[in-house]
Amino acid sequence: MAVRKTWNIVHSCGHEVAHDLSNRRADRRASFARWLKGRDCTDCWKAARDSDTESKEAWLAAQRAKEQQAAREWAEQFDMPPLEGPERALDWGERSRHQLVTTAYSALVSEGTWDEADWAVLEDKIRTVSRAGWWIDQRDAKGSDLPELLDAAASDDIGTENPFR
Repeated sequence: MAVRKTWNIVHSCGHEVAHDLSNRRADRRASFARWLKGRDCTDCWKAARDSDTESKEAWLAAQRAKEQQAAREWAEQFDMPPLEGPERALDWGERSRHQLVTTAYSALVSEGTWDEADWAVLEDKIRTVSRAGWWIDQRDAKGSDLPELLDAAASDDIGTENPFR
């Protein structure tokens, strides 16, 4: 006698669904069926995921707005020049610049060996890179790498030029 391939599962949402488990090895079907019992059926899972997506999108939009406001206030406080580039990249570039520069300050000054005079020199270099795309490209960099990255940007003049030359 063959091990059954179709299992009628009553999911945690209360719906009963017939599942074809023939694509699983025979000795793993029963444990998978038990696992399925503890989950919502596919329709309920998708509905929950789709409704949750809206709340995630709203949360993400609120988070981005808060980060954008912080980046703008920071840029104004420290007299950072506006960034240049495509309209859709400007906000992302501002947030990326803010995040990298504040992380660099923490790594180099607050937790590192730099003093405020060293930082002032670096801050002047930061102001020379005005291309939003450059800051977006560096978004995953470590803060302690910022001096080297800025030196490379200055040697290539990539901070102000079109990189697609």
